[in-house]
Amino acid sequence: MALNGSSTAAPLEFSGVTKQYPHAETAAIDNLSFTVPAGEVCVLVGPSGCGKTTAMRLVNRMIDLTSGDILIDNATIKGRSTTELRRDIGYVIQHVGLFPHLNILKNISVVPKLLGWDRKRMNDRAHELLDLIGLPQEMGTRYPSQLSGGQRQRVGVARALAADPPLMLMDEPFGAIDPINRDRLQNEFLRLQREIRKTVVFVTHDIDEAIKMGDRIAILREGGHLVQYDAPANILADPADDFVAQFVGADRGLKRLALTRLDEIELEDVSAARHVESDTVSHQATLRDALSAMMSDSLRPLLVVDPDGTAVGSVSIELINRSLRRGGTDAEPTASTT
Repeated sequence: MALNGSSTAAPLEFSGVTKQYPHAETAAIDNLSFTVPAGEVCVLVGPSGCGKTTAMRLVNRMIDLTSGDILIDNATIKGRSTTELRRDIGYVIQHVGLFPHLNILKNISVVPKLLGWDRKRMNDRAHELLDLIGLPQEMGTRYPSQLSGGQRQRVGVARALAADPPLMLMDEPFGAIDPINRDRLQNEFLRLQREIRKTVVFVTHDIDEAIKMGDRIAILREGGHLVQYDAPANILADPADDFVAQFVGADRGLKRLALTRLDEIELEDVSAARHVESDTVSHQATLRDALSAMMSDSLRPLLVVDPDGTAVGSVSIELINRSLRRGGTDAEPTASTT
């Protein structure tokens, strides 16, 4: 895979998908339909028992459909060899699942080896991916037990990317990581996604993670019913019903602030915050980050600085309030189901 943005991605479509287990009174997934455009991250979220993990596992046929269809790049998954299908789909799980007896380079190369790649191609690809996930090359000869949990999770992502799959499935990949490293891994994955633009189905129970990670969010309720499918900003601004409103939380206004970075809005003049005691905030911080900083400093405006520390503008409570009033209406609508 070239790492210059030319990697492959494929659209994914759920078409009337139902999963009914034998002897179960109700379906685990009921008539689920939505489309994930190529290169976007779709997050499946909802309470326990809503079927989000079941829906994801239907994609690579770890579980078989009862009815309906799933299409990858407009082609049905039905009738395909499960081995061939799974080699075309990257899969990242919460506890990584690295092979303890293989070093990191060999762990990354598992699928390419199954596909019959030659040794040089596998080795080059593994080293390439170490760079991509931000791990030093010397870690390639280490074993999983010699890495931290966050480092192992990065290797799990690299392994899923090794054969350049058009689709990735991520089942609560950061759920077992401590909060500080979880935030770092989320940010690292988002940086990675900006470079490679894969189609990703991401399962989480955490609405804050869903808002941060997803281009689109599918909110499911018990019984595998799709309640709302839309961009995060639209869901926060206009929940489809009381269930969605309660699920995203009463603080959804604050959550909307986390969707916008300071470098994405027109800042106020530097002079508005230019005094000796002014604190600073990075231009890549979110409006929520800026509000938090202001609340710790008597709500005074902050100077916004670039990576060189040069002031590029200022942010105030009034600016955040104006942005919140305007926000949540610019995202392209996708679909809502009630």
